[in-house]
Amino acid sequence: MPIRSMTGFAQVRGEIQRPDGSPTAAPAQSNGRLAFALSLKSVNHRFLDLHFRLPSGTDSLEMQLRRLLKEKMGRGHVEISLSLERATSETFSINRDIIGGYIAAFRAAAAEFSIAAAPDLNAVLRIPGALDSANESADGDIEAAVMAKVGEALDRLNQMREEEGRGIARELRDRMAHLAEASKSVQQHRRAVLQNYSERLQSRLQELLGGAVDKERVLQEAALLVDRSDIQEEIVRLENHVQHFLGLLEQGGEIGKKLDFLLQEMNREANTLLSKTSGLAGEALKITEAGLAMKAEIEKSREQVQNLE
Repeated sequence: MPIRSMTGFAQVRGEIQRPDGSPTAAPAQSNGRLAFALSLKSVNHRFLDLHFRLPSGTDSLEMQLRRLLKEKMGRGHVEISLSLERATSETFSINRDIIGGYIAAFRAAAAEFSIAAAPDLNAVLRIPGALDSANESADGDIEAAVMAKVGEALDRLNQMREEEGRGIARELRDRMAHLAEASKSVQQHRRAVLQNYSERLQSRLQELLGGAVDKERVLQEAALLVDRSDIQEEIVRLENHVQHFLGLLEQGGEIGKKLDFLLQEMNREANTLLSKTSGLAGEALKITEAGLAMKAEIEKSREQVQNLE
């Protein structure tokens, strides 16, 4: 499975067909056509977050779409919109039960409270269900037509997400290459750090003991201090994390969370490396520069990884 971004958009159009002679078919349209547009828009999110904007009376369709999208998508905030596009020539009929019930209730309330008023036709016709479109399709017709097109919409959405995912993967590989170079630079200057610690310890002991220094004791103390301050373990772990990261990029699939975790671990190693080499002078300053470069590459990588599925 290819690497996918969580950002994408797709739209498909279709028609809801009904047999000729349908009692609800519009006179100007003998085949009872009703067009629709299905849109899918996704952005990054920690989990799969589905939001539907569907016409009323399509609850069954929403359940089918939700089930399908959960099977096909791993993460992302996804907005699913369905709009019905009726022809301007279609006719409407009134729902006598709804309108009659409203008018009866209106008049009863007016008589009970002695109010001289008449129902407002504009207000009545805005009641949900008061008008029935002569070209209104049954729920089953809408479901069948939309579900026949949703696969095409998902393919288009994933095509865009995969294209962006390939671009992100290329950038992440470049970032990992820069990180590996910084790690090699730290490794090259590691001897300077060890020498710096030894010199600092010897200078400090001479200052405290007035020049009478046991060189063997200095070497022992220096070895102990250097062992606690050595950055070799951090370098090795960082290089292992980089290799694991590149391996996941080659593997593909839903790897966003795994990559984010690895980058957190890399950042922790970089912070430890910087804390162990703080206050050093001379050539050892280059390690601090390399460590800061590492943190910059890690942070830029995390910005990209946040958008991977």
